[in-house]
Amino acid sequence: MNCAYEGFEIESFEVGRGLWHARFRRADHEPVIIDGVLLPALNVGFAWSDPDTAVADAKVQIDHLSKKIVGMAT
Repeated sequence: MNCAYEGFEIESFEVGRGLWHARFRRADHEPVIIDGVLLPALNVGFAWSDPDTAVADAKVQIDHLSKKIVGMAT
């Protein structure tokens, strides 16, 4: 399952039977920079029972990351 959200692409994937994770990257495929480290994609570190929940968690992480970046820019 792939979806777009707030300028990011989110991909959910199964890493074990019934264990869903998500990764996201910027829609423009530029790296995310955190503390000077270039990251092409970020993996959400929780295993969920279905892909929709993994994507929902990735959206929460994107919102959190976006707030942090906005807070640093001002």
